[in-house]
Amino acid sequence: MSERRTQILEAAVGVIAQDGVRGLRVEKLAAAAGVSTALIYYHFKDRAGILSAALEHINHRALSYTEPPGAGPRERVEAMLLLELQGAEHVRETSVAWGELRASAVFNPDLRAPLRATTEAWNSDIAELIRAARAAGACAAGVDAASSAERLTTLVEGLSERWHSGSLTLDRARELLTEAIALELDR
Repeated sequence: MSERRTQILEAAVGVIAQDGVRGLRVEKLAAAAGVSTALIYYHFKDRAGILSAALEHINHRALSYTEPPGAGPRERVEAMLLLELQGAEHVRETSVAWGELRASAVFNPDLRAPLRATTEAWNSDIAELIRAARAAGACAAGVDAASSAERLTTLVEGLSERWHSGSLTLDRARELLTEAIALELDR
């Protein structure tokens, strides 16, 4: 990906996080990225193309901070989920932008398929690690990996929304998630 395209996508994530999907205007994005609107249209066909690329960029950003190095499968599950809840501004912005895109999909059917695919991929990654943890004896034998993964990723999204809105502290969100992971994997 070109540096300029990355610069535009970083700005798009920031604008979406700050103003929501409805607040994403090409002129505002151009100003935030320090480029012309023509350059944005050169890189992205239209607003839908910007949103789709921003969603993909958000996923890549999240991968950069949620992939724990060299741990066992259970520890990787815990780390991957807990790393979604951290106070680093980069992480918060990514999480808020994700929430804005998810909420906008209610009214924007074009966002539904890519969001569904991304969510399924995240669930699948967590389920695969849970299966590996189960095979290694690091979680209960009867754990349904797919269902547990879906419940845990859903919980991360809900806790994240509550934390970002000020309804829950970051420490409490992480505490609740840690307890839920133990309940899911040790049942």
